[in-house]
Amino acid sequence: MVSRVRVWLNRTYAENVFFMDQLRRNPSDRAVEIHATHGDPDSPVLAAADTAELEPENLSPAGYVEYALDQCARRGIDVFVPRLHQSAIVAHRAEFEAAGTAVLAPPPEAVAIFQDKVIAYEAVQAIGVPVPPWWRVRSGDELVAAVEELEAGGHKACFKPASGAGGVGFRVITRTPFSLMHLGGFPTPYVQLDLVLEALRRAEEPVDWLVMPRLEQPEVSVDCLTGPDSRVRLAVGRTKNGRRRGFTLNEQWLDPARRIAEGFGLHYLSNIQFRMYGDRPVLMDVNTRPAGGLHQLSLCGVNAPWAAVQLALGEDPGEMVPPFLGQDYTVVSGPRPLRPVSLPQQRPEATEPLPTVPVDSVEAPAQQTTTVEALPL
Repeated sequence: MVSRVRVWLNRTYAENVFFMDQLRRNPSDRAVEIHATHGDPDSPVLAAADTAELEPENLSPAGYVEYALDQCARRGIDVFVPRLHQSAIVAHRAEFEAAGTAVLAPPPEAVAIFQDKVIAYEAVQAIGVPVPPWWRVRSGDELVAAVEELEAGGHKACFKPASGAGGVGFRVITRTPFSLMHLGGFPTPYVQLDLVLEALRRAEEPVDWLVMPRLEQPEVSVDCLTGPDSRVRLAVGRTKNGRRRGFTLNEQWLDPARRIAEGFGLHYLSNIQFRMYGDRPVLMDVNTRPAGGLHQLSLCGVNAPWAAVQLALGEDPGEMVPPFLGQDYTVVSGPRPLRPVSLPQQRPEATEPLPTVPVDSVEAPAQQTTTVEALPL
């Protein structure tokens, strides 16, 4: 009898409830049990898991590694999918392997390159992948110089942290004076240059921003599945143009993604994003983790999460080609159940209950505005 597979996802995005669903609905019909931890007691991933636990706060990276090793030993974790403190965790891969846990993440060298966008751009440019023009800025004077050069070329300037994820801190520069017009409607990513410069003058520490032209749509996120041998098993592009989403196997997107995934050893699941600069695709960002929208590949008949777990377990799924490309779609939000007011809730057969953690009163199920399903347009 084939044993169950025990998978742990730590402090991950709400959309990964679908990652978990796909693991359970795997084509191998293998029993999968999922452990989830998070700092937010109302995260839907906790409700979607078989066992769940609140993570301790304010741990250093080294302290978190110790916590993670303990979780793997106590929970009998076969495959660990780390998001929080990924770089610290992969640096201790041998210790997790000694505990019987495979870490579903790239090696530390690959993670380090793509933590810093400037280092990443320099590295991928060196292997022939096009990148947009960029400036690293730490002061107001450097920001003005970069913005003026971009505007002289007919571009809108934008900036984002040199290290960051999920679009946090992304802003588009405008010279339109702040007025009541900006207080109507919904907030936008546009920010006035004079307000940014004033904030920089008042700041006690320098910033570390990447300034670049605002790139045009379509945006194409290529989900890659790469083996520990650095050979890509699967690459599919997800296109985004406004609300409309779709899929592509066009090599103008897939070829540079493969070169990055194989060239830098982005083992298991990665997401490589491109946009248009003029008439050519250029790299926008590289994520060394599964994308929140990875589950959308199910519309192409592909279960990428399970294939990645197979690779982590040493079971090579071989080359994977989508049997078809799904039709264009959009995404909507919908309700998702939450945990009761006490955590953790265990499966009936769980043998090691954890202490009850009191949380603020909530109702379950409750509305959780996350992407819950892909719908045809």
